[in-house]
Amino acid sequence: MENRKRSQFSGKLGFVLAAAGSAVGLGNIWRFPYYAAKYGGGAFILVYIILALTFGYTLMTTEIAIGRKTRLSPIGAYKKLNSKSAFIGVFAVVVAAIITPYYSVIGGWVIKYLAVFATGGMTEAATDTFFSNYISTSAEPIIWMGLFILIGAVILFGGVKGGIERASKILMPVLVLLTIFLAGYSFTLPGALDGFKYLLIPDFSRFSIMGVVAAMGQMFYSMSLGMAIMVTYGSYMKKDENIEKCVGQIEIFDTGIAILAAMMIVPAVFAFSGGDPSALNAGPGLMFITLPKVFASMPMGGAIGAIFFALVLFAALTSVISLMEAIISAVCDQFKLPRKNAVFMVALLCFVVGMAPSLGFGLWDSVQIFGLQILDFMDFASNYILMPLGSCLTCVLVGWIIKPDFVLSELKSSGEFKREKLYIFMLKYIAPVFTIAIMIAYILDTFKIIKL
Repeated sequence: MENRKRSQFSGKLGFVLAAAGSAVGLGNIWRFPYYAAKYGGGAFILVYIILALTFGYTLMTTEIAIGRKTRLSPIGAYKKLNSKSAFIGVFAVVVAAIITPYYSVIGGWVIKYLAVFATGGMTEAATDTFFSNYISTSAEPIIWMGLFILIGAVILFGGVKGGIERASKILMPVLVLLTIFLAGYSFTLPGALDGFKYLLIPDFSRFSIMGVVAAMGQMFYSMSLGMAIMVTYGSYMKKDENIEKCVGQIEIFDTGIAILAAMMIVPAVFAFSGGDPSALNAGPGLMFITLPKVFASMPMGGAIGAIFFALVLFAALTSVISLMEAIISAVCDQFKLPRKNAVFMVALLCFVVGMAPSLGFGLWDSVQIFGLQILDFMDFASNYILMPLGSCLTCVLVGWIIKPDFVLSELKSSGEFKREKLYIFMLKYIAPVFTIAIMIAYILDTFKIIKL
């Protein structure tokens, strides 16, 4: 695929909404509220914002600039930077290829819950055993996963402008409006005010160095760093768009939705539990076990629950289409395949691979890798090993081997680069250390040597 034929977003809005859609996903909704509540509320949020504006900003800016400078998908882009660094691009694409199948499994769960709430099954969904019984079946979760992948593939068949950009321009505004509505509704619940105070008032007695590590890990995953997406989307970005401004707007979207999600979930759980912080869980337990009980205790809970799972579905879709696009772009560039053939192949591959983590809760529940279920191992390997390692290598490559001027020339080509000194300092000295710290901390946490 020649660079001059490469697809492009129509403009700044299309790029920002697509990239923000990638950043806004399940991590914003099921992990950020838990971490914020656990690690000091406003204290955690403040640290998260600082890290997003420094560490996250540096990594995202670098990846987008690499993509736009080279006009190639990640493998080709890194090879163009340095003939020996193509493996970093391979790392990033492998991350996307690992995440997409298990993310699609969870996307299928979301569709199932949306269907249950939309058809009046809230009472059943709020029982203690509904979720475990559902995921332990074999066929049904795979069917819903297949539907989720199919929706993503249909969008991607439309290409960059007609598919990704058009979907993002619809899904992102609706997602923002639904989040604002649910956060506002949560505020009206009896006892919710205590939850807002717990969430937003800084409590440094609950904050620790592990809170910083948790904020780094959350920001890393939430902003779609180290998983080939921002390099790919950067390669579709017009040359006259200011990267620095676009990154700032993406960060506002991502952080804003994360905080709104916390304001939506934490007060509601507080109201339901009578002010018990331990009712907040991380991950699937929050979304598929705790929140259905919360909705069942609310007036109009069935409708509110259906709106919530529609919101989660939109967030999951905007993320999965970016993950799939990163793989599709690499396949098209490396194997010179027509786009529609690549979309079909990637979708089919994701479905086949996705069967393993889905069956890992059913027929294959006895299969464990390093003591982890299949889905948990895929999450661990991609998010906590390959992503930070790949990002660290990117920082070393750009900061020390090819030197920052290569990226700086691209950043300055479309306007003044105001944070140049901060960028260079973060790229060369801080970001590499932070990425390795994240990796080590999560390895220790996963194997229960420490607890995040």
